[in-house]
Amino acid sequence: MLPMAAVIPPPLPPPNSTNLRRRNLFISALITPPFLLHLHLVPNSQASLFRMPPTRLTNKYFLVRSGESKYENSGVLNTNPVTKTSLDSGLSELGRIQTVKSALELRKMGACDGSCWIWPSITQRSYQAAEIIAEVNGVNRSRIVPEYSFLDSRGLGAYEGNNLDSIREVYAMDNISANTKPPKTNDGTPNESVADVFVRITQLMSIVETQYSQDTVIIISPDSDNLSILQAGLLGLDLRRHGDLIFAPGEVRFFDEKNVITDYKQPESSMFKCVNPLPSCM
Repeated sequence: MLPMAAVIPPPLPPPNSTNLRRRNLFISALITPPFLLHLHLVPNSQASLFRMPPTRLTNKYFLVRSGESKYENSGVLNTNPVTKTSLDSGLSELGRIQTVKSALELRKMGACDGSCWIWPSITQRSYQAAEIIAEVNGVNRSRIVPEYSFLDSRGLGAYEGNNLDSIREVYAMDNISANTKPPKTNDGTPNESVADVFVRITQLMSIVETQYSQDTVIIISPDSDNLSILQAGLLGLDLRRHGDLIFAPGEVRFFDEKNVITDYKQPESSMFKCVNPLPSCM
């Protein structure tokens, strides 16, 4: 018996490039989060590693601490990231009032008169604050950009679960060295030094400064330390004294390129200095 000839299928027609482009655009639209569709990317020539203190800023910033949490209302320190999306990490009744005041203050300051981006920590109270601020200021929810790690509350290690006054002991250690960490604990709560927080806050600013240009960004943190360390870094102050820049729940501060120090000099080791006029340092 003669072997059967192999059946070779006819070649497929060449793909229609127009249809491929349409299909790819459709798929991209399905998988791209809404807030990424509006990004104003900075050209590669302008993008660089962000340094503290910066020589320039491409955006304007409003630094906001979210209102009081239910944990704080109970007088308890809670910084374990495992609980950051729990209901108890959400705003207390007082915290909601504080956040509404924050939102009204931002509206009074014209934060979102043109447009703005809202960058909250994914921590429950911060995201709740973002929703309130967006509602009061007429901002579309697609312009809320959740931050999943760089804005976590500073991990306080063995101080987790202690009363709120214990933070004074942490700040006393901070005054000695920015590298001093709170004691470790075995419940998974990080024990972060000022320097540790400074690294992730700098990474956050590097991302935001690269993604946007000539925009307004509202950064919402669940605690004070993220913001006080960020402000100290932006101003070129001694990081060990960030506690002098503490943010109260619901507090709002503005920062833009006018606050940048162009002739920065490292402060003396035991001194806390601010070369900008008040209230930039307050």
